[in-house]
Amino acid sequence: MSKKTLLLGAKLINEGKIIETDLLIHDKHIDHIGSERQNGNIHEINAEGLYLMPGIIDDQVHFREPGLTHKADIASESRAGIAGGVTSFMEMPNTKPVASTIELLEDKYKVASQTAWANYSFYLGGTEHNQEEVKRINPQNICGLKIFMGSSTGDLLVDDDAALERLFAVSPVLIATHCEDETMFRNKLEEYKIRFADQIPAKAHEFIRSAEGCYKSSSKAVALALRTNARLHILHITTEKEISLFKNDTPLHQKQITSEVCVHHLYFDHHDYSDHGNKIKCNPSIKRPEDKAALLQGYLEGRLDVIATDHAPHLLSEKIGSYLLAASGLPLIQHSLNMMLDFYHQQKIDLGQIVHGMCHAPASCFQIANRGYLREGYFADLVLFDPDERILIRQEDAYYKCAWTPLEGAQLFGKVYSTFVNGYQIYQDGRFNEFKAGERLMFDR
Repeated sequence: MSKKTLLLGAKLINEGKIIETDLLIHDKHIDHIGSERQNGNIHEINAEGLYLMPGIIDDQVHFREPGLTHKADIASESRAGIAGGVTSFMEMPNTKPVASTIELLEDKYKVASQTAWANYSFYLGGTEHNQEEVKRINPQNICGLKIFMGSSTGDLLVDDDAALERLFAVSPVLIATHCEDETMFRNKLEEYKIRFADQIPAKAHEFIRSAEGCYKSSSKAVALALRTNARLHILHITTEKEISLFKNDTPLHQKQITSEVCVHHLYFDHHDYSDHGNKIKCNPSIKRPEDKAALLQGYLEGRLDVIATDHAPHLLSEKIGSYLLAASGLPLIQHSLNMMLDFYHQQKIDLGQIVHGMCHAPASCFQIANRGYLREGYFADLVLFDPDERILIRQEDAYYKCAWTPLEGAQLFGKVYSTFVNGYQIYQDGRFNEFKAGERLMFDR
């Protein structure tokens, strides 16, 4: 039996406009947008005074399954995302084993089909020797190929120029790159070891994983993409200089080279190492206030395209202690909307621009089928929220399996009241409905 849900009087944020109207969900899809009278057996939700946006699509997360599930797993982290309005995610291949074959990748899809609260897709990991696997990618049901041009967490570094060119040349899908120059990073690390021995301060991370190393690698990736005609998406841009690599002279869905900026690089800067230490250690590193400001401006100018999290949980015990032993990565997926709404209340960005970067842009960039917009016939992935309600971020309220957040004690804006995935209201005012509605993302390619 089909079901209908009518959201009454919400302020819909969609494609640069805010319109107060009704939205009718019929089974998995948006059936109608407008205030015309609806007939039949309909469950009504009074949404007056609240805003409705498409579900957030996070194009870069690390959910640690398989092999690292003491830190996180697909169920725990997708559930945390749901509480923050994230209805779709694309997960990285640096698990154990690394997802560098189609068979290993499909094993992750099988787990997600049983446990994911949100919609899901997984990247195949590129290696120096798996070009034949890359050729086997089905562009309709795999989000992309991930290439680590700089090492981070895992064993997927590809820094051989010939191997990189082969991967760029044969990939049938978008190539998402982590860009840091490995040689520069290792040389800087050795310098700091000589200078500080095992007492390297957390604030040194900015200089070890340097702006110069980011630009050198990102510019190399752009040159490779232009030479091979590859579709390139550079992840987590962190520096003012890198912004010059990207243009805004073409509609997003027609761009060959696109980019992503992450919420923590917009929110934190190097002054925050004094308070947070290794808790905000991440790759690429958090950098200068000038870089932070330039990243937001680069996004507003349309040079940077997608806003994401690079959600990368570790146990707190793996983050504290010496710099050399502390793991890199932050858990962020539950609070990415709150972080962006902080900028909204500082009058640095408007609600439509937030929705564009977190919902519309990833859908267009990855050519996701029928998601990312409030349109009739699209999947009903929806977030009903109040952007003006202030909340205190507390570790006990975080749903991450690692049980901590770098935002502990911050007062941010935005309360999510309801999250719908494929038409199902699976989160409502702090309560989860015991129904895992996530489906495999499909792509119009």
